[in-house]
This record gives sequence, structure tokens and C-alpha cells, in this order.
Amino acid sequence: MQGQDWIERAGALFEAAMFGGDASALERSDGVLDAVEAPLCMARGKVLHVRFLNDREENSQELVLFERAAELYERLGEASGEAQALFWIGCWHQVVKGDGATGRPYFERSYALAKSVDDRMTMSYAVRHLGFADRDAGHFDQARERLTESVTLRQEIGFRSGEAAGLVALAYLAAETGDSSQAFRHLDEAQSVAQDCGAKAVSGWVEEARTVIRSDGP
Repeated sequence: MQGQDWIERAGALFEAAMFGGDASALERSDGVLDAVEAPLCMARGKVLHVRFLNDREENSQELVLFERAAELYERLGEASGEAQALFWIGCWHQVVKGDGATGRPYFERSYALAKSVDDRMTMSYAVRHLGFADRDAGHFDQARERLTESVTLRQEIGFRSGEAAGLVALAYLAAETGDSSQAFRHLDEAQSVAQDCGAKAVSGWVEEARTVIRSDGP
């Protein structure tokens, strides 16, 4: 629903319920307002998450917003939106709280739900963070498979900046498992993709990764 449409629709339903005696208009109002509130909660939650990444100051409202979005999308029967919200709930636990074990089932549910509606963007996020959870648990082969799947999904949908970010993650994993030459190949590819799509932040991550991997090398 765009622009003033939802305001006009909600207003008309209010009039129908208040003055027209149409009790069913109340339930229809809930659907109209849920369809507005759900993406708004998601947008606000993601803004708070980026703020956390920038200043590392936790805001518990982030989790509240994502949980509310998941509830609303489930009520609306919008699987893709619910899958996205579940991913971000998992991200809160894994990234903000440092609790990958609690985050894992949210990523698993997100991935399964997104796959059921062929939402490959959300699949790419969920499987990426499952890869991080595997890496943290020392399951490096599984982590590599999942991080590679994420990159492949992003290539398929043309999500170039995300592809570059995924290659950086693969580079760190390669370095952690003792394959520094493969790590730098991933970084070279990541840099090329990032430059092509103008992902300046990812280019910075590439240079940071080069420094870290060199300093950790033999």
C-alpha cells in the first residue's frame, strides 16, 4: 500500500465501523495496519542494527522491533517477510549478544521459510550466518559450504555488494584454516566485485582483511 492509500483505507474502515455499524471493518482494519506496521518495524530495526555496528552500543528495542515484525508477517501470511524478520532476530542474538547458539534456530527457520517461497536474498543471509555459527563451533567444512552457498545465491540474483562481502568471509575462513593463498584469491575477487558495483565499505573490509591475514601469517 503506497503513500496515502493506507491512511485513506484505514479511515474508510473506521468510518464503516464507527458510523456504519460494520463490525467486520475492524478486522479488515487490523490487516491494513499490520501491512504497514510490519515493514516499518523491520526498517527501524535494521537502522538500529547498523547503528550498533557503527558504535557498538546495544539497543534492546532492535529485538523488540524484529520480533513484532515476525509476529505481524506471520499473521499476514507473508512468508518472505517472516523469514526476513526471523533472520534479523537471529542476527540480534549472534551479532549483538554474541550468542550464536541461540541465533542458530532462527537462521534455520528463516532459511527454510525463505526457500519455500524462493526468496534467495533472505536465504543468502540466513545460510551465511549459519556458516558463521559453524565456523565458531569449529565445523569448518560445513562453514565453507554454507558461506559458498551464500555467495552463489547472491551471484544468481545479482546482489553484487553482498557477493563481495561473502568473498571476504570466505577469505577469513580460508586463512583461519591455514590456506592463506586461497584467502588472498578470495580477497582479490572481492575487491574486483566491490569496485565494479561501487561498494566502498566492502572495499574497506577487503583492505582490513588483507592487513589482518598478513599480520596473522607465518
